[in-house]
Parts: sequence; structure tokens; C-alpha cells
Amino acid sequence: MVQRSTSVRLLGALLGLFLLMPVLMAPTPPSMCTPLRTLNEKLSHRRRYMKHNFPVNYTIKVHHEEVFKLSNISKMKLRVENLEENHLQRMWFLVNHSVLKRIIRVMPERHPSRPYTSELERRLQDAEGVFVQSHPPELFQQELPVAIQDIWDCLTEESDRVPESSWRIATPKSLLDNFCRTMHCLFSECFATTETHDQLDSSHCRKIKKKVSTANS
Repeated sequence: MVQRSTSVRLLGALLGLFLLMPVLMAPTPPSMCTPLRTLNEKLSHRRRYMKHNFPVNYTIKVHHEEVFKLSNISKMKLRVENLEENHLQRMWFLVNHSVLKRIIRVMPERHPSRPYTSELERRLQDAEGVFVQSHPPELFQQELPVAIQDIWDCLTEESDRVPESSWRIATPKSLLDNFCRTMHCLFSECFATTETHDQLDSSHCRKIKKKVSTANS
């Protein structure tokens, strides 16, 4: 009788794990690809709007965590325990919302790049809306790994409370380069057949994933 009860509990635990696995390991939902490809098309014009429309070597002050590169993804995948792809994807949305707001904040109302940047912000919001709708609510109730939560807290903290050592300077174009390249990495299924200048970055991201997989095996 005890053995049967134990077997039932084990079966229940395995069933629960089986049901949770799609949440933890699911690839990018197909519905995400349309808004992300639209965003990608808009980002393809970033050189014109983020370089040509600004003074030479123009930089803005950003939070350390807002300089979010492919190298950050590789380091986090190797060092952060229990890290899932959706954790990085959620952080990607937060980081780039913050980046776009910082760029908009330094531009006068009539700056020629302001409408472009505002549209990027709307497109990012559209993509995030689809992201939320395409995942079960339980996903957003799970606790984030400590390292991710720390970054999340830093990015949502009031600017006047951020220590001076946590600020960096970056060009608007470099920030949008990071935006685009990390998008190709974290949502790579949407760009597997896309002919863009950022294909090399997607290839680099696949190498990162291969290294992480080898390190964890």
C-alpha cells in the first residue's frame, strides 16, 4: 500500500514536471516573429537616424545595465544558475524600453530622429504585448534568478538614486546596435532565414549557445 502511494506521488511529480517543461523550454512562439521582424526592419535604418542626425562622437549617459551586448548574454548563460531563455527575453524588453526612453529624453521636440525613436518604442511595446499574450500567466509569476532580479531592480530604480559609478556613456547608434544584435540572439528562430547585416551576430549567438551547452554537459 505504501509502495503504491509512493508510486502515485512520483507519477504526479513527473506529470507536473512534464507540464512545466514547455513553459521553461519553449522556443520563440511563432506569433512573436511578425512584430519582431517589423521592429528589425525599423532598426535597419538606425545608422541614418542615430548617427547621421547627431553630432560626431555624440554620447549619452546610460545605466551600466543598459549597455546590453551579446557578451553579456554569454556571460550570464555561463554564470547564472537556473537561467532560462525567457528570463533573458524579459530583461531584453526592460533594457531596451529604458534605452529608448533615455534617447528620447535628450532629443528636442523637433529633432529629426525623434519620430523614428518614438515609433521604435511603439513597435517594442507591440512586440512585448504579443510576448506576454503568447506565454501562460504562471511564467510571469515565477521568481527570477537573483542576478536577473538585481539587474531588474537597478533598471527600475529612480535615476537620482543610482550611484555615479553605475553610469556609462554610449553613442545612440551603439545602443541600437546592441538592441538589434541581442534581439537576433534571443529570438533567433524568427531570423533564421532573414538576410540582414546582423546575420553574423546570430551566428555568433549560436556559437554562444553551443559553448554553454558543452559547458553544462
